[in-house]
Amino acid sequence: MNITERRISTTVLVIGTGGSGLRAAIELAEQGVSVLAVGKRPRIDTHTSLAAGGINAALGTMDAEDSWQQHAADTIKESYGLANPHTAQIVAKGAAQGIADLERYGMAFAREDDGRISQRFFGAHTYRRTAFAGDYTGLEIQRSLVNRAAQLDVPILDSLYITRILVRDGVVFGAYGFDLADGTPHLIHADAVILAAGGHNRIWRRTSSRRDENTGDSFRLAVEAGARLRDPELVQFHPSGIIEPENAAGTLISEAARGEGGILRNGLGERFMKNYDPERMELSTRDRVALAAYTEITEGRGTANGGVWLDVSHLPRETIMTRLPRVYQTMLELQMLDITAEPIEIAPTAHYSMGGVWVRPEDHSTEVAGLYAIGEASSGLHGANRLGGNSLIELLVFGRIVGRAAAEYSAGLETQRRSRDAEAQARHEISELLAADGPENVRALQRAVRNTMTEHAGVARDEAGLLTGLRELDEITERTDKVGIHPDIAGFGDLAHAFDLKASLIAARATLEAARERRETRGCHNRSDYPDLDPALQVNLVWSPTDGVVREEIPPVPDEIAELMVDVSADGKLVE
Repeated sequence: MNITERRISTTVLVIGTGGSGLRAAIELAEQGVSVLAVGKRPRIDTHTSLAAGGINAALGTMDAEDSWQQHAADTIKESYGLANPHTAQIVAKGAAQGIADLERYGMAFAREDDGRISQRFFGAHTYRRTAFAGDYTGLEIQRSLVNRAAQLDVPILDSLYITRILVRDGVVFGAYGFDLADGTPHLIHADAVILAAGGHNRIWRRTSSRRDENTGDSFRLAVEAGARLRDPELVQFHPSGIIEPENAAGTLISEAARGEGGILRNGLGERFMKNYDPERMELSTRDRVALAAYTEITEGRGTANGGVWLDVSHLPRETIMTRLPRVYQTMLELQMLDITAEPIEIAPTAHYSMGGVWVRPEDHSTEVAGLYAIGEASSGLHGANRLGGNSLIELLVFGRIVGRAAAEYSAGLETQRRSRDAEAQARHEISELLAADGPENVRALQRAVRNTMTEHAGVARDEAGLLTGLRELDEITERTDKVGIHPDIAGFGDLAHAFDLKASLIAARATLEAARERRETRGCHNRSDYPDLDPALQVNLVWSPTDGVVREEIPPVPDEIAELMVDVSADGKLVE
């Protein structure tokens, strides 16, 4: 490349400017530590801003008997025994501080008449512990964090794509990337790197993520730096993503639509949930409703477009306009559909990566010295089914903890040793792709990955399908050697898509190989050839390209939490 390389030095580099990345950057700035945050999306439009439901903390504002121990117990129970108990404890215990931090940053929570933060039932919670701001909770959190970061003068580069974390002898010393607008290469030296670049649900055809986010970037950057992935096969499929238009397929219809009394019907007009969960019907858990809809569709009882119907038109118009305003507006804008009069066509959609980069529970450090992972990029909290509202509080709790841990790690370094070879390799990787002029189209190959994952590793999986998926991935990987990259007047998006493709291939392989190893049905992971839960598989599956999948024991649940893990009543709740 002929463009002059830009060189930057900072104490800590944060990759990703969503909720977890900004919270870590704020903590570092408040501690007086030099930090740089970089993202490939505008900071106000990160994935966090899409989160609607709410954020959990056992504040006891509505139910005084709630406790952090009960929050941890509910989290572990919903995880089907795969959550790390230590991680669950840390989040549940630190949640109230997370909410207090948001209040300090000016977050406008919904409140009761007497000024208490309002909390509602969400997911399989024993008590009301989900705080919220209308159905725009994630967006309000993101705005609050962006404003606080601005007050602290945290430097943020919005259109910087990181291509490689720089490592020497198993120790991080920075990262390399390029500007999406003009292609300027960036060499960033840093004592520590915090990876907060999301999950991998964009590698399915129908997903709640936007086009160029959650393509598995965190997974690739971590693995190529020498870290490992934990439970990549555990992906939550949301029951209700829209089917049309094509460019918005997977956009979520909030589960509040079912919570307010929405009815699910198949293509024959039958209310099918009575066959899957006759007691809870549409208020069943997210994994059950998704599997039910998937089964109706695959067994030929779906709509002509391969979906099912979600109908709220029988509800009073006032209820829809006051309780489901975002759903009403979204369907009007995307399909000119009036949900007060007509049903919504939906299908299960890939929604959340419950696995991610392997990290230690106490500080989310990886096996690469100086490298940390947080948010959807990390693993340990959610197991095989995420408790609704836990994803947002996780960002706040571990953003704070990891910011402090990275600062402490940097303060303990005597020297920072760099590697010219690692820097040269990162430069070469970009220049080689820019010189690529083959016949293969990067976008077409991304679509091929999504088709493979949708066909063979969707809501339900089996051995034959997973093996077919792995064979197809091998073929797609071979074709990547013949891509053509063409930067144009609009910028270097094509180059970014090529790196997104590399990430998707690593994430897809990890997912397929771990899904093969998990020969059972547990939570979100449905093996049609192994329909029962296997107690021997109450383990985490850890993947690396060199060692494949290895089993990792989960620590025992402390007695004070285990005794609280009882079945939660679903009366009057939308079960997540």
